[in-house]
Amino acid sequence: MRLRIRDVREDHDLTQKQIAEYLRCDQSLYSKYERGERDVPLNIMIKLAEFYKTSIDYLVGLTENKQPYC
Repeated sequence: MRLRIRDVREDHDLTQKQIAEYLRCDQSLYSKYERGERDVPLNIMIKLAEFYKTSIDYLVGLTENKQPYC
């Protein structure tokens, strides 16, 4: 399974640093999430899905539908 968090971030013209600041984590940690070197905690996935107005399923590659469920 390939995470889409990098693709979505780049689609929004944002930097890793900007997203890391939003998530209140270090940029190097967020970079590891994008590269798949660290598992992304559920609370972080929820924040990313809310920020990008999409679903966690889309971010983790389980669906092609970008729309959130709610």
